[in-house]
Amino acid sequence: MSTIEFSSKLYSLSAVLHSFAFNLTKNSEDSKDLFQETAFRALSNKDKFKPGTNFKAWLFTIMKNIFINNYRKKVKANTIMDSTDNDFYINSGKNAVHNSAESNIMHREISKMVNGLEDGIRVPFVMHFQGFKYQEISDHLKLPLGTVKSRIFFARKELKSLLRAQYNSLEEVREFSLQNQ
Repeated sequence: MSTIEFSSKLYSLSAVLHSFAFNLTKNSEDSKDLFQETAFRALSNKDKFKPGTNFKAWLFTIMKNIFINNYRKKVKANTIMDSTDNDFYINSGKNAVHNSAESNIMHREISKMVNGLEDGIRVPFVMHFQGFKYQEISDHLKLPLGTVKSRIFFARKELKSLLRAQYNSLEEVREFSLQNQ
C-alpha cells in the first residue's frame, strides 16, 4: 500500500477515530491529542500494517493502546509515596519503653543454633537468609541447584526441631510459674 493510499484511508476514518478518542477520554482536547498521536504512530509504522487485514481495527487498536499507556503513566504519576518516619504517637496515652532483652537473648540463642549446624547445610542456609537466590548459591558453591535446595530444606528442618526442643520447655516453665502464682 502506498503512502498516498494509506493517508487517504486514514483521512477517511478520521471522524470515526475522533469520536472513539472522545469516547475514551471524555475531553475534547485530550481526544484531539489522542487522535494526533494515533495518526502519527500509524504513519510512522505503516510498514507494519498487513494489506488485506482490517485497517480500521488496526487503527482502533493503536488508539486504545496509546490511551491505556497514557492512563497508566498518569496513575503512576499521581501515586504518592510517604517516606516520612512514623515517629509521632497521636493520642498515645502512655509512655512506652521497648525492652529488647528477651529478643536479644533469643537472637543469640538462634545464632548459636545456626552456627552449630554442620557446614554442608549451614553455608547454603546462611547465604539464602542473607538474600541470595538459589541459583546464585548454586553457582557460588559449585553445587547442583537441587542439592542447594535440599540442604536449605534440611537446615530449616533441623533448626525447627532445635527451636521446638528449646522453647517448648520454656513454655512449660512459663505455664508452671503461672499456675503456682
